[in-house]
Amino acid sequence: MLGGSALIPFFADILFADIPLPNPVPSALADVAAADDALPSLRELEHWSGRLTHTAIVGGIAIGAALLVHFLLFALLRRIAQRSGTGIDNLAVRRLNRSVRGALVVAALAIASAGDPLIWHLWRTSARFLIPGLIGWVLFAAVGMLAEVLLERSAGIEDELEARSRRTKVALLSRIAGVVVIFVTIAMMMLGIPAVRQVGATLIASAGLLGLAVGAAAQPALKSFIAGLHIALTEPIRIGDFVVVEGESGRIEAINFSYVVVRTPDERRVIVPTTKFIDSSFQNWTRVGGITGTVVLLVHTGFAFAPIRAAFEKALASQEDWDKRTGQLQVSEVRVDGVELKLVMSAADPAALARLRLAMREAMLEWLRTEMPDALCGQKV
Repeated sequence: MLGGSALIPFFADILFADIPLPNPVPSALADVAAADDALPSLRELEHWSGRLTHTAIVGGIAIGAALLVHFLLFALLRRIAQRSGTGIDNLAVRRLNRSVRGALVVAALAIASAGDPLIWHLWRTSARFLIPGLIGWVLFAAVGMLAEVLLERSAGIEDELEARSRRTKVALLSRIAGVVVIFVTIAMMMLGIPAVRQVGATLIASAGLLGLAVGAAAQPALKSFIAGLHIALTEPIRIGDFVVVEGESGRIEAINFSYVVVRTPDERRVIVPTTKFIDSSFQNWTRVGGITGTVVLLVHTGFAFAPIRAAFEKALASQEDWDKRTGQLQVSEVRVDGVELKLVMSAADPAALARLRLAMREAMLEWLRTEMPDALCGQKV
């Protein structure tokens, strides 16, 4: 009875008996081809199956232990965060969840590599990439967590100017820190690639020209980056400020590295380079607390101003948008056709001032219509 190894040449002789064979292959090449095409023996299969099974068991135990530690640790942290009664702790726990899980899994595999040669070989090969990438991931998550915590705390500040100032600093500095972390992480990971290190060594000879070329090409980006850092430190503008720049007025909606978004009253977005706020002048109506505006009324001559002033002060006192800093009625100009009265008033911000001016114009026109209809001869904005 033919064995399994004898059946293969037996059927090969039957099937390929009429097919002409090519020229004889040299014996050395034939041995190499036969070695490449040969199937692994049963002993080799048993050996590798045992090693792979051992590796899978050790790696599975390590990953399972890491996930269990992560689950218990964050369950405890969530319970502590819930008892604190603030959303900041919950935010911090949620932000660091994934990065800490990855760190624990990698740390467990590093420990398990001491007990399994195959895991050790894989760890030795990939550690140069995993460790810098993992550290960068954790640092990036920590930066984002810290930024969100600071933004959450700034929402509870009663002083609006201080709150907007803190939000601006946090937004810009967190972006800068994130870019630095990503850059350093990528650089450290590339150092683990021998080919990249060799290329970098060959470029050392031309470092001078390369530095000049990179500096010239990156000059606008570096200028914008430095302008963003300058804005974060000196605060010529803040998120929420009402500004007038290049003939457009509106509120600062976002401050990025290279541009600032200004939202106009008609809901348009004006994109202004950050360098514009450093290199040229602009108007910031909310640089300090409070803003003053006027309403101009034109009345006929010959009428007493005292009743008009009393009506103005009474109407102004009833307005919630008035911050009680300035409230005066002034005779600004005398004309042939009448007297120009300037109603000076103040509010906390431009939006409140706009509402106050509209309300006071309407109130005074209505009072003049009912109490002094002959005095009113026109209205001027």
